[in-house]
Amino acid sequence: MPHAALAHELFFVRAGLDPDPVRRIVADALAGADDGELFLEYRQSETVMLDDRRIKSASFDTTQGFGLRSVAGEAHGYAHGSELSEAAIRRAADTVKAVRAGHSGGLAQGPERGARQLYTEVNPLAEVPFEAKVKLLEEIDAYARGRDPRIRQVSATLSGSWQAVAVLRGDGALASDVRPMVRLSVSVVLGDGDRMETGSHGLGGRIAFGGIMGLADWHHCVDEALRQADVNLASVPAPAGEMTVVLGPGWPGIMLHEAVGHGLEGDFNRKATSAFAGRLGQRVASPGVTVVDDGTIPDRRGSISVDDEGTPSARTMLIDDGILVGYLHDRMNARLMGVSATGNGRRQSYAHPPIPRMTNTFMLAGDKDPAEIVASVSKGIYAVNFGGGQVDITSGKFVFSASEAYLIENGKVGAAVKGATLIGNGPDALTRISMIGNDLALDPGIGTCGKDGQGVPVGVGQPTLRMDGLTVGGTAV
Repeated sequence: MPHAALAHELFFVRAGLDPDPVRRIVADALAGADDGELFLEYRQSETVMLDDRRIKSASFDTTQGFGLRSVAGEAHGYAHGSELSEAAIRRAADTVKAVRAGHSGGLAQGPERGARQLYTEVNPLAEVPFEAKVKLLEEIDAYARGRDPRIRQVSATLSGSWQAVAVLRGDGALASDVRPMVRLSVSVVLGDGDRMETGSHGLGGRIAFGGIMGLADWHHCVDEALRQADVNLASVPAPAGEMTVVLGPGWPGIMLHEAVGHGLEGDFNRKATSAFAGRLGQRVASPGVTVVDDGTIPDRRGSISVDDEGTPSARTMLIDDGILVGYLHDRMNARLMGVSATGNGRRQSYAHPPIPRMTNTFMLAGDKDPAEIVASVSKGIYAVNFGGGQVDITSGKFVFSASEAYLIENGKVGAAVKGATLIGNGPDALTRISMIGNDLALDPGIGTCGKDGQGVPVGVGQPTLRMDGLTVGGTAV
């Protein structure tokens, strides 16, 4: 069923709403405002978790509701509710009208590009019976334990959601999207005597469950978790100091996302609280560094056909050959900065107003063979996977812990190291990139980004990178 027809069925036919009165209520609520919208959402979500050979938890949830926003200048009024009725929307309209007092102006104009359908409309929760999901988790546990007798614990989680949204603007325009999401996560603990180490891996995207339940898919997920735990069992304490760091392709792009991507979101730059504020047209990275945010990649976790303001998603160039050329915008920040919205107005749910957020953010490939990059380092660290990290948007300072890393000695990958942290400053780190690999990879579909108390699914990626003079925190004595 086309998005528009499905939205009409879910939000008007089933809810008993008459579209015409709702349009009049929204138009009246936004009269004289600069912008705003009625956001309608229906979501089903399911999670099943196996831990230590038994199903530890299982949940299924259905939510629906609306959020109505009116924007005037930098102020906005927002009201939301779980009751989809004309009376509830009218009460919300009376609330948000307060922000337009004494203000006049027209609604902000969005881009003229059209939306593309980037993923299936199939509801993954209904696609596969619950019993089959439980059976898969049990097979994962048995497979992992059969692969390595050192297994101390296996945890596996299968989750999925199906979200339908509709965005009604003050001029009566209606945009809609239907967004599936699935994810498989596996974590194992291996033990050798008194020492125990963890390994984990996951995969997912805006696909049906069939895309991750095939033998090759979940076998790979388990094998990677076991490999990482095995590597960590043999790891030695990481050295500390300033040294050359080689970042692997794919998931290490999370450092780019956190240390650089957030600093390129429009609200931080409009308020001049980002280390990148006011630097458009300036060199902010080494030559060859090109960074994009692309919400139009089919089936990817961070992709969206339209954002949560009804703007079609886009591929937005942020850094081009080291030069800062753009920021990520929702409609409000775009209007206040005199530019076009980029399709990055996102929200966690109907209970949250939209804010500028990344989709799939990654660095484009260069021309170096990854083996050549490693061979060029006489002494350093090769970081393949990252765990947690922190960044200060204003200063750009970051700290990231490597969950899988190795020593590089005389151009060869050596012993695995444990406890390595990378410490630096985002804008400064971009200028320390001296070699860019030809092996661009995106993450396997597991990322969730937090900002202002809201979490949204995202994608990250990069090729192999050499960064010179990065500070490494370690535990070696």
